[in-house]
Amino acid sequence: MNSTIQTILNHRSIRKFTSQPIESEQLDAILQAGLAASSSSMLQVVSIIRVTDKEKRTLLAQYAGNQGYVESAAEFLVFCIDYQRHASINPDVQADFTELTLIGAVDSGIMAQNCLLAAESMGLGGVYIGGLRNNAQKVDELLGLPKNTAILFGMCLGHPAQAPEVKPRLPKHVVVHENQYQDLNLDDIQTYDQTMQNYYANRSSNQKQSTWSQEVTSKLAGESRPHILPYLNRKGLTKR
Repeated sequence: MNSTIQTILNHRSIRKFTSQPIESEQLDAILQAGLAASSSSMLQVVSIIRVTDKEKRTLLAQYAGNQGYVESAAEFLVFCIDYQRHASINPDVQADFTELTLIGAVDSGIMAQNCLLAAESMGLGGVYIGGLRNNAQKVDELLGLPKNTAILFGMCLGHPAQAPEVKPRLPKHVVVHENQYQDLNLDDIQTYDQTMQNYYANRSSNQKQSTWSQEVTSKLAGESRPHILPYLNRKGLTKR
């Protein structure tokens, strides 16, 4: 196993950081790694906003659900779908197709993961902040996003001040199907639930008594940010 694969397999979300800054050379390498990511049809429909303004960081932490590490991390990056760049080149660009929003979301995820893996390879840590979408319009206005752009998620980066355990994932045979979709074997989920129950009960912080099934079905049983579709529509996206 090489060091790249080892870095990938050792991924943990880091939510506590030291006060040590990230060196400019490190940040540049992280961003260059993101820019090197695959892009559908070379459309390059992602913009990253690096937020260094302390007041904006404080507001973003609040908008994300009072996640203090948004404010304390050495770096905070916001990943956005961006078709305004293309519309500026040619006003005939039709950015309102749902397919284009999907491309923007996929490309943003690929770019962001490149950034995070690059950071982790340097001994840094980070965590994704999907909570920005709790108040998408407020975040959008704070960051001055034009039409045909939309916020997706943020990323905290910094020097870790914690060493959480690696969170167990679903087993490969549950996720990877061959040639066609395979029906779920609930016995596999019961086994995984036991693994996760042990993890939740014994991890170094935020212990709880729960299973994976309980956690995800509780989350999925309610509404999931129903304001997002109107937000995207107002930005000129996902209309057809």
